[in-house]
Amino acid sequence: MTAAARTLATLRTGLFGTRTNTLITAATLLVLSQILPPLLRWAVLDATFTGDAGACTREGACWAFVSAKLRFILFAFYPPDLQWRPALVILLIAAILTASALPRFWGRTLLLAWPLTILACWLLLEGAFTATPIPSNQWGGLPVTLFVWAVCFAAATPVAVLLALARRSSLGGLRTFSVLYIELMRGTPMVGILYVAMLILPMALPDALSFDKMLRAIFMVTLFWAAYIAEVIRAGLQAIPDGQREAATALGLGYWRTQRLVILPQAFRIVIPGMVNLAIGFLLATSLLAVIGIFDLLNAARAAATDPQWLGFYNEAYIVVALVYFAICFSASRYSRWLERRLTAGRQPAGASAAARKE
Repeated sequence: MTAAARTLATLRTGLFGTRTNTLITAATLLVLSQILPPLLRWAVLDATFTGDAGACTREGACWAFVSAKLRFILFAFYPPDLQWRPALVILLIAAILTASALPRFWGRTLLLAWPLTILACWLLLEGAFTATPIPSNQWGGLPVTLFVWAVCFAAATPVAVLLALARRSSLGGLRTFSVLYIELMRGTPMVGILYVAMLILPMALPDALSFDKMLRAIFMVTLFWAAYIAEVIRAGLQAIPDGQREAATALGLGYWRTQRLVILPQAFRIVIPGMVNLAIGFLLATSLLAVIGIFDLLNAARAAATDPQWLGFYNEAYIVVALVYFAICFSASRYSRWLERRLTAGRQPAGASAAARKE
């Protein structure tokens, strides 16, 4: 049976294989028949693609608004003549994330590339080597969303590994500290953590150590996310049989070499879906940065629709943002499945591996 025929047979079985599936399929088609025609008419047939706000009608979408405000949605208040800098930041973050996603690049070089990339992005955003530095109040849009997300998740992961190991430690004090930290952070709303970064942290630090609110937000969000990642990693550690550790000890490996070479690689392989799920959730949570005055992608789109010349086109703004979020999250989801299959290839019986490739 060819691949196309196999796919068609799978669809036919899934959609009409049983009476229940047939009823669900019919109900779904009925709902779509009521939703799709008006949506198509609004988005395409009655839409306005060029002109100003006066040319747009409320019967159709105003894609002319997107054309006029796209740069603001992507870069917010960043000076227009320097917007090549945040555009370059997007490319740098995309490049380091792509390299991190490919196993052939995993190594010390990649670990060194991460801090260098983060430093380069920060210098670009703050307007280094220009006559006038760009304050963080003018940063916003997609570069800030990607920058905060990538930096916080990358920095939180090693902290989470230490917390997960500490929670499984035989040292009572260390284990208690880890449990208290994780439960305290997980029991605190992220908005509360951001208010701590904005209001309490500056008062707790001496004047000589005061730093930008963007750095404060990144620092506190990293500590917050680390608690969630730690629990996912701990689940992977608990799934590793004790025989793995005992075998490593019998070979003369110490604790840290056992964890680095034997336990953690297997644990991370197990928790790939959970880590990707957290990464997607954290990306969407960056919209909460608005509570401390940082304009991420979503809030830049909302601000674009409050322009007096283009007032009220929220639907179009949110659709653009939704498409950007969907593209990132869907790509991450597909990558998770690919990486899971790749890392488990060769570790399963031949029949199981062939079945996994057919999914």
